[in-house]
Amino acid sequence: MQVLPDLVPDEPLVVFCGLAEAESTKHRDHYYETPGNSFWESLHLSGLSPRRLQPHEDHLVPDLGLGLTDLVGHWDPRWVEIDDLVAKCERWQPEWLAFTSKAVAHEASRAMGRRGRPGLGVQDWYVGTAQVYVLPGVSGANQRHDYDGRPNRLSWWRDLAMICGA
Repeated sequence: MQVLPDLVPDEPLVVFCGLAEAESTKHRDHYYETPGNSFWESLHLSGLSPRRLQPHEDHLVPDLGLGLTDLVGHWDPRWVEIDDLVAKCERWQPEWLAFTSKAVAHEASRAMGRRGRPGLGVQDWYVGTAQVYVLPGVSGANQRHDYDGRPNRLSWWRDLAMICGA
């Protein structure tokens, strides 16, 4: 399994967390580099980045006070490395851990013993010291017409940016 190195500054405001070992992340050199992925566009249009970065510029994200990491998943048997993610959040101390899909958030919450599937937006639980925020999936395959009562993914990103003061 390939796991990209964490890209996290000192005192991050938000750390974005995807899932390593998802089909779209098996062979990659940069975060969110698959065709059709909306991460970089959403980061910019929400106001969290002054311009649209390209995947090969992922190393610039810490300069924005933001971080990138992955929850590492194993599927036979099914488990995720939640203790590692908790330890990282305790070390980094971000205000927010933003999961980049409901599926990733569900894997984390299940591993932490929480019942039910998380919805989008601010959650009432934490990973380490970071409060959880769930974003709609950024995969190009996620083209729903309803994102928990909203017509598009970007509104959830803009809410996160507003909470962060961007």
